[in-house]
Amino acid sequence: MTVVYEKKDHIAYVRLNRPEAKNALDPETVVALANAWVDFRDDDDMRVAIVTGTGDAFCSGADLGKLIPLITGARQPETEADKALQADPTLSQKALLRDFELWKPVISAVNGYALAGGCELVQATDIRVASEKATFALTEAKWAIFPMGGSSVRLPRQIPYSRAMEYLLTGDRWDAKAALDMGFVSYVVPGDQLMAKAEEIAKKIAANGPLAVKAIKQAVVENQGLPVKEALAHELELAMPVFMSKDAREGPRAFKEKRPPKFEGR
Repeated sequence: MTVVYEKKDHIAYVRLNRPEAKNALDPETVVALANAWVDFRDDDDMRVAIVTGTGDAFCSGADLGKLIPLITGARQPETEADKALQADPTLSQKALLRDFELWKPVISAVNGYALAGGCELVQATDIRVASEKATFALTEAKWAIFPMGGSSVRLPRQIPYSRAMEYLLTGDRWDAKAALDMGFVSYVVPGDQLMAKAEEIAKKIAANGPLAVKAIKQAVVENQGLPVKEALAHELELAMPVFMSKDAREGPRAFKEKRPPKFEGR
């Protein structure tokens, strides 16, 4: 099983599971990861996801022996996953959360190497926790390929422009401390505390009103780059249905009655 997908208490756990290959993205992993994100999006009981990797790597990027040759046409489809990718090339972009509409929040727990496509997956997450041994890099230019998981768009918006360009053009790595200093990750913790910290954040989000959480993420993502007047108008469009929801009545009522709220996502 190249991706372990589990659900518990409104939290979806997505774990890349090819430790022998540093969790590199082969066709089977891409298809399984894309399917997991679709299921997470469509399951109303799931409110937040945590993505991580098995072993000492988060994800070392595309499998250069299996996935890239298939994409470039240097290798013909052999497995069912190969054929699925050939039939639907968007699966690889969906796996990396590129151009995939997902308004539920995703937390990355980066336990080691997050290279190339692995780093691009981190960029697509909303909150990032890294272990002290985490390492990040966009190495595509070294192999004459393009980081087409969204890095040329996302990275310059997430860290200072000059640093983003340096990493994109040189393929150099940066460590967990540099990632924290630049604001690329929110926390750096010892490896044995990584999942506990990610779960701590996920549980806080899962306890909040799911309609409000989704609308807040959608507003932030869609309003980036819009003129202030247009962005404020769109914020209002997204906010009003939340205020009219059953959950919006439950929240203040629970506060007044000094009890935990019971949100239903309605």
